Amino acid sequence: MKALTIDKNSLTHFVELPEPTIGENDVLVHVQRVGLCGSDLNTYRGFNPLVVYPCIPGHEIGGEVLRVGKSVTTVTAGDRVVVLPCTDCGVCSSCLAGRPNACKNNQTLGVQRAGGMSQKLVVPAAKVQVNNALSCDELALVEPLAVGLHAARRGAIQIGEWVAVIGCGVIGLGAITAAAAQGARVIAIDIDDRKQAVARACGAAVFINSKLTDLAGELEKIDQGRGPALVIEAVGQSSTIEQASELVAFSGRIVYVGYAKYPVTFNSAVFLLKELDIRGSRNATASDFRAVQALMEQGRYPLNQIISAHYPLELAGEAFAAWAADPGAITKILINL
Repeated sequence: MKALTIDKNSLTHFVELPEPTIGENDVLVHVQRVGLCGSDLNTYRGFNPLVVYPCIPGHEIGGEVLRVGKSVTTVTAGDRVVVLPCTDCGVCSSCLAGRPNACKNNQTLGVQRAGGMSQKLVVPAAKVQVNNALSCDELALVEPLAVGLHAARRGAIQIGEWVAVIGCGVIGLGAITAAAAQGARVIAIDIDDRKQAVARACGAAVFINSKLTDLAGELEKIDQGRGPALVIEAVGQSSTIEQASELVAFSGRIVYVGYAKYPVTFNSAVFLLKELDIRGSRNATASDFRAVQALMEQGRYPLNQIISAHYPLELAGEAFAAWAADPGAITKILINL
């Protein structure tokens, strides 16, 4: 079977892999859609320190089950599924605390393990969720939207609060949609006006282009001068990570879901004077995956605006090159397998 690999220096190649075999608790998935993630783009650019080259990318996966192991009773051949791409060891402090999404020993498809950019994939049955009501396009979007939803849940949103989301990529859009669904008044922030329409369609009440506007000045006007109660940082730039503490209200909350490539310097006095709650957000839980599917079934995501382009597997290399050339023009690329 055919698979795409990424090598150093932004090189992509196709390889032929042997037909996979399944264990008694596994399922064999015919991968039909793979979404390209920012981590995949970093792998392509050579900026992802967690991968070993060459690697098979892809962890945003929608497909159809071809075969199930003899002990599997929760899934049947022909079911459409979304794949949960992370592992959980069951013995680290995060797993024991009921937060396996932050497993210390996690191995993610497409990062530490061979990913979904291959025509067939074997995964444990416990790592798929069946949803025959959604298309494979929709199922491939569940994972990044769930990461955004998890970040919103980490923010402990109260109905009516002002929530600022920095970054309108798919994870940011997932946070916007989830925050709006939880009753927040959402401010979407990006440096590209092309993101405004999709952010508003996801539920943002306000859109601010921080490249053209005094962002701090605009947010100071929010809630009678108090500012947003919650800031979700979904960019992963040192500047926006540092800025979040300046933008959030006194006694406010910050959730960081973006990864910075370089060390970040903070003014700790701001944390102390504002008495801020700072939370990290990593991956997503099985519950988050189900919540996103429920919102999809309610039509809460403007999928026609989120999906920027489809590419066949044969042109996946060209898809990476196009995205790298103009990141702002792309919200989500899906690869058709």
